[in-house]
Amino acid sequence: MNISDIQPEQWGIIVAAGAVALIILLLAMIFIASGRSRHDVTSLHESVDRLAQAAAITEARMANISDMQAAGHERMSQRFQEQERALAAKLEEQLHKLSLRVGDTLEKTGTKQQESMADLQRRLAVIDVAQKNITELSSQVVGLQDILSNKQSRGAFGETQLNDLVSAALPPSAYEFQVTLSNRTRADCMLKLPNPPGSICIDSKFPLESYNNIHSVQTEDERKVARRAFGADVLKHVKDIAEKYILPGETAESALMFIPSEAVYAELYANHEGVVSQSHRARVWIVSPTTLMATLNTVRAVLKDAQMRDQAGLIQKEVIALLDDVRRLDDRVGKLDRHFEQSRRDVEDIQKSTRGIFRHAERIEAVEMGEEPGADELEPPKPGQLATSPAKDG
Repeated sequence: MNISDIQPEQWGIIVAAGAVALIILLLAMIFIASGRSRHDVTSLHESVDRLAQAAAITEARMANISDMQAAGHERMSQRFQEQERALAAKLEEQLHKLSLRVGDTLEKTGTKQQESMADLQRRLAVIDVAQKNITELSSQVVGLQDILSNKQSRGAFGETQLNDLVSAALPPSAYEFQVTLSNRTRADCMLKLPNPPGSICIDSKFPLESYNNIHSVQTEDERKVARRAFGADVLKHVKDIAEKYILPGETAESALMFIPSEAVYAELYANHEGVVSQSHRARVWIVSPTTLMATLNTVRAVLKDAQMRDQAGLIQKEVIALLDDVRRLDDRVGKLDRHFEQSRRDVEDIQKSTRGIFRHAERIEAVEMGEEPGADELEPPKPGQLATSPAKDG
């Protein structure tokens, strides 16, 4: 244990213990001295004095040590306070820097979070719109399934699609819907074409049930049976159209069967070549929405060509009439030119007569003046010039 580690309270205890020990020692020496000689007493007094001096010196040293200890504690306290203030200042500076850094980081983080939230809100809005569209589409699909599950509704669906396509591709004068023919059958649509080929009937058919059976069965054998049933269903429609809507002298020699589904049309042409060949032999052409549009574009070109042929006759008549007018104009211009020529000759004759009159007038003037006119003076004046005679004195 070092002296610097002893506290002021401990120094008091040590000093008190030393004083007590010193008193005990003195008492012991007095007690011992009572039984000795004077010489020994004198020696004892000297020893006591030395001990007192040593005690005083020790007490002085102890006081000095106590003062040094207090001064050391004071210095250490000041040093600790300075170090504490320096450490507090450094900590405050570090905390300030850390606060600035944390604030900057929080600001950047807040900005990024705001941007992320805004982007998230935009995406959620898009997702919300898409969800609404999906919901609406689902309801429409369910509604379409309900419509297509009923045979009459399927027929109305096909007729509506046919009407929309024809109305969009042709002028109103080129078609008619729900036309009753002479055999008392009613066609969904009739294209009014000139002869040949004549008016073409279009009937809408939608064999959806037999088509769905092809894709609902599990085994290949069942699929073959379903395909045969689908082909028979289509052939029945082809036969009905050929019998009802191909009438010699009233309609064209062919008709169109409209299937309002590209999937059904693709199944027919991909896996039922025999059915398609029989429909061609029956002069019934099977069309889908896409191929019907191509057919209607061809019909529009035919109608335009027929209209141009009709207009060509009118144009030819007008051209002939225009040529007649040009010939009459040429005759009248010729007559006018002949009139102009005759007028020019009449003007020349008038000018000749005028020159003769002037010659006679000059001769008369020369005779009156008593002069014989020379050959030069007998020249007639130029057209437009007038000869003036000098005035005579009375």
